[in-house]
Amino acid sequence: MKKFLALLMLAGAVSWQAAIAAETFVVKDIRVEGLQRISAGTVFNYLPIKVGDSVTEDGSRDAIHALFKTGFFKDVRLERSGDVLVVTVVERASIDTIAITGTKEIDEETLKKGLKETGLAEGRIFDSSLLDKTEQELKRQYFSRGYYAVQVKTTVTPLERNRVGINIDVSEGRIARIGEITVVGNQAFSDKQVLENFSLGTTGMFSFLSKNDQYSKQKLAADLEALRSFYQNRGYLEFTIDSTQVSISPEKEHIYITVNVSEGKKYTISGYKLAGKLIVPEAEVNALVHIKPGDVFSRQEITESSKRISDRLGDDGYAFANVNAVPEVNKETNSVAFTFFVDPGRRVYVRRVNFAGNLSTRDEVLRREMRQLEGAWYSAQKVQRSRERLQRLGYFDEVTIETPPVAGVPDQIDINVTVKERLVNNFLASVGYSDVDGVVLAGSVTLKNLFGTGKELTTSVDTSSSNKHANISYVNPYYTADGISRSFNLYVSKIDAAEADLAAYNSDTAGASVTYGIPISEDRSISLGIGYEKVSLSVPTTGAKVAQDFVAAYGESNNAIKATLGWAHDTLDSPIFPTRGVVHRVTAEVAVPGGDLEYYRLTYAATAYMPISKDYTFKLKGELGYGGGYGDTGELPFFKNFYAGGASSVRGYKSRTLGPRDIGGPDETLPIGGSSRILGNAEFLFPVPGASRDNKSMRLSAFVDGGMVYGPNENIDFGALRYSTGLAFNWFSPLGPLSISVAAPLNKKTGDQTETIQFTLGTLFR
Repeated sequence: MKKFLALLMLAGAVSWQAAIAAETFVVKDIRVEGLQRISAGTVFNYLPIKVGDSVTEDGSRDAIHALFKTGFFKDVRLERSGDVLVVTVVERASIDTIAITGTKEIDEETLKKGLKETGLAEGRIFDSSLLDKTEQELKRQYFSRGYYAVQVKTTVTPLERNRVGINIDVSEGRIARIGEITVVGNQAFSDKQVLENFSLGTTGMFSFLSKNDQYSKQKLAADLEALRSFYQNRGYLEFTIDSTQVSISPEKEHIYITVNVSEGKKYTISGYKLAGKLIVPEAEVNALVHIKPGDVFSRQEITESSKRISDRLGDDGYAFANVNAVPEVNKETNSVAFTFFVDPGRRVYVRRVNFAGNLSTRDEVLRREMRQLEGAWYSAQKVQRSRERLQRLGYFDEVTIETPPVAGVPDQIDINVTVKERLVNNFLASVGYSDVDGVVLAGSVTLKNLFGTGKELTTSVDTSSSNKHANISYVNPYYTADGISRSFNLYVSKIDAAEADLAAYNSDTAGASVTYGIPISEDRSISLGIGYEKVSLSVPTTGAKVAQDFVAAYGESNNAIKATLGWAHDTLDSPIFPTRGVVHRVTAEVAVPGGDLEYYRLTYAATAYMPISKDYTFKLKGELGYGGGYGDTGELPFFKNFYAGGASSVRGYKSRTLGPRDIGGPDETLPIGGSSRILGNAEFLFPVPGASRDNKSMRLSAFVDGGMVYGPNENIDFGALRYSTGLAFNWFSPLGPLSISVAAPLNKKTGDQTETIQFTLGTLFR
């Protein structure tokens, strides 16, 4: 009976289609039935049949297809009622809400954004076929974060007005961590040596920051390349990675990685030769190739030699020079010879220098730092120097330079400079604490890039129990077009030394100065300045003996006309967190005749940053200071003394406490500084575990500091130096440079004052 009814219905449908085909008619009106949310106008817009058209079998088929194609309907029928075309539709449900529960690792908005890309979003038409895609997309997002045990359950609830609510319940499970990494086939090197090349690893102390125990296909690929480089830089020319297996435990919480390798034989260099077109003298090219017969083969050294040759050609305008090192392998002797084929290409010059990303900094500020000029032959060295100078301005987090060829012109290129600006102009009001001055109230307006001109204007006021200071300074780095700078400085300060745990005295100081900086080469400059300073002292009867003696000899109020002379050699690659380069600074401050005081202060400081790898740097620093009086001033004024100890010199010792004491004063334990000082520092700099490799705002260091201050009648005694060691954290925070150190003295003597934790805000330890 059921089969008969079905056949009858089918016959009826066929006869209806035949009837509509047989009775072609002209449409006098169109009526749409079955609509709930979608307007009739939407249907008329997509319906290819209009009033006045003749309906045919093909036309009705096309109309049904057009309406189905919109995705709005799950059923469409065309019927005739006289001369009226009746369109009957059944709408697809719309998605009213999407609720995701059980998520902790990934926030709901991030997940919804991923679902929207698959077509599932609130307000859209519901398509049940998307549910599988939805589950797969959610699992993909969790898999990318190491949650391989995640389970996703989707529930669809019908709602009134042909709507549905979708509830997605996520059971995240536990993150899968690397249980073991095994390298099979290594014989020349131990497992420990081989695995040191992997950024991935089993769970360790800092894994919660670095996430090195979470598997990533991209990280594994990078680790395998690092492993290949490790072997090929140690002579294993034929080293291969035969296979890699990644398996997961049944509970999907541990991942096991197995890498099968073939080391091959160890090769040495038998020699090399040059071929191709040598633009520069052959002897000069040979000097750039740092391999010789008998050396162990190193892929890195071959690559660097090729790059040095290419860069040298680039200095003469050959921007697209190509140097290929072709090996000739002798398996019988386990040796390899190389032929460096040199193709200089066409010499090119620069058409334009373009800047992008400098939203607040004017083009002229960037352009005046460029050493590669428009219309000149291209020079790789000048392009690199230009990038370094832009980076050293301190205005940018990142500077990138590209050299695309000019389309259709084979001998021209453009220089495209893209910068990422950092916030350098700021207003700061703060309440803080210093290990030197206690509670500090401070306010400042710093415009390091005034109106985008590269000029600097700073006003600051800070007050504490021991020190009150106000300052206004203005710097024009390009006072002349040749790069001569000019700066003005006005300042007043009040010091209560007793509050800073120094020998007791009070001073009021006011001064002004003007200084000119004169470049004498790309990385060398001299500075000349003249200034005036007035110092008024107030020493209580129970005050410091050194202050009482000075007032007795020179009076309470003195002025000085100060001349300053400086010389600097600076090749650092960054003004904030250098990784390479050296800096030497010699400064002389002399109170010249004409004022009440005549004295001099000489300092020399040298710092070298030596990169160990891309992420690690070793730093050495030394400083010498010496001062004294001349003419009618028999000694260096005590308020110009050198100090040591604290966050800016020898960490681990209390600030300014190393050196001479106020012997004969009411408290002979209080420090008074000295006329000479020696400081030293060795530091290993490394990234903060867990921080991105692109993070240029923070880093850690392990250090050893040393130093001492000596009085005017004391000889420099290296045996008296104090040493300390510890860890430091440096951060270029939104409030300014912040440095925190934890240090312990290595040779504390009786009477030394120590301090384990110290910090500074505003000046990094450099």
